[in-house]
Parts: sequence; structure tokens; C-alpha cells
Amino acid sequence: MSTLVLILVTGVGLGALYFLVASGLSLIYGLMHVLNFAHGAFLTAGAYAAWVAMGRLSGLGGWAFPLSIVIGMVVGAIIGAAVEFCLIRPLYQRHIEQVLVTVGLGLMAVALFTGIWGADPQPFARPEWTRQTTDLFGAAIPNDRFLLIVAAGLLLAGLLALLKYTRIGLVIRAGVENRTMVQALGIDVRRTFTLVFALGGAAAALGGVLGSVYLGSVSPGQGTALLIFAFIVVVIGGFGSIGGTAIAALLVGLVQQMA
Repeated sequence: MSTLVLILVTGVGLGALYFLVASGLSLIYGLMHVLNFAHGAFLTAGAYAAWVAMGRLSGLGGWAFPLSIVIGMVVGAIIGAAVEFCLIRPLYQRHIEQVLVTVGLGLMAVALFTGIWGADPQPFARPEWTRQTTDLFGAAIPNDRFLLIVAAGLLLAGLLALLKYTRIGLVIRAGVENRTMVQALGIDVRRTFTLVFALGGAAAALGGVLGSVYLGSVSPGQGTALLIFAFIVVVIGGFGSIGGTAIAALLVGLVQQMA
């Protein structure tokens, strides 16, 4: 019984990690129709930013980890917004060029991270409590699984609430449906689209940071490896469906662990 509980909870935690990684990809494609192969670069950049911050903020004690997460998400958001503004904005009606640019950016990012920090994985200074376990029905569950599950639940609720109940979400959805009409109303759709990329970058960075906690290290190829599972999850859940992405991530995580 304890083994089954361990497998199930670990599968849910792994599914939560896949959702954290895939949510930004699904958001960007669903709202912008941009298949962003550079999503792994956002993830890895956020992970490395948090890794560097953990080393610099170690004197803050328990505050170092949450502040590092925030720093990683800010870096991911900035990179996402910059990529949209500089590279994607001129290519919204040229989908093949979008793919080529984002693939090239992803490859360049891996080479850049390797050149700066080396190809070997760097140990991530996880908080002590994430390395401990909690007893659940006789199974010793690592606490980092619960961290992933809580973070994924909060991100899912936040994205759904943003898109459904806020003015920004209304503008985003309206801009996707009829960009010309929204611009005629005096709303700058371009800024809204940049915000979508920033949100996608922040979500990817969050997945990168917590993925480093789960894996215990950060490496240049980390984003590329997780991006494969992100695409699998998004395809199963349906491009652009945040809820479908969450369900698909849960199923993939459980099947992978049980298999």
C-alpha cells in the first residue's frame, strides 16, 4: 500500500512539474498562435538566475529560496517580453519564420549557458525542508513533491482567473479573436501580446526553478529535456487549453511513474 501511495503522489508531483513547464507554452500558442521552441531557454534562464541568486542571498536564511524564485520568474518574464518585442512581433503572419527563429534561439541559448557555466550540472542549493519527507499512509513522500503540486495548483488557478475575470484577460481574448476591432477601440494590442509572452516566460522560469529543486541540479540542457515533455502534454491536452494541459500533465506524470 505504501509503495502505491509513493508512486501515485510522485506521479502527481511529476505531472505538476510538467504542467509548470507546459502552461506557458500552451498559453503562448493558445492566445498568440506562436509555436515557441525557445520556451526551454526561458525555463533554463530562470533556473540559472535562481541558482545564482541562491548563492548570493544565502545570508538571508529562509528568505533566500522564495526570493530566488521571484528573481527567476522576473528574469523569465523579461526574456519572454524581449523575445516577443524584438523577434516575434515582426513575424506574426509568418509561421515558418517563427519556428526557425525560436529553434535557433533555443540552440543559441544552450550554447550560451554552456559557455558561461559549463556543460556539467551544477548542484542546486535546495532548502533543507525540501530534502525531508512527510509520512502519508505509511509512505515517506519527499516534500519537494508537495511543493510542485501546490505551485502547479496556484499557477492553474491564477491563469484561469486572469483570463476569465480580469480586464487584461478580456483584452487578450478579444485581441486574439479580432485584433482590428480591439485596436479600433483604442487599445494597444501589441503591449497585451508582449504581456502574454512575459507571462509565459515567468511560468516557464517557475517550472525551471522548481524543476531544479526536483532534480537537485541545474544544467544547460535542462530546458530542452523538459520541453519534450511539455510538447507531449500540450498536444494531448489541446493547444491553448490551460485546463486540458493540466489534465494531460497529470495523466502523463502518473503513467510515467506507474510504468
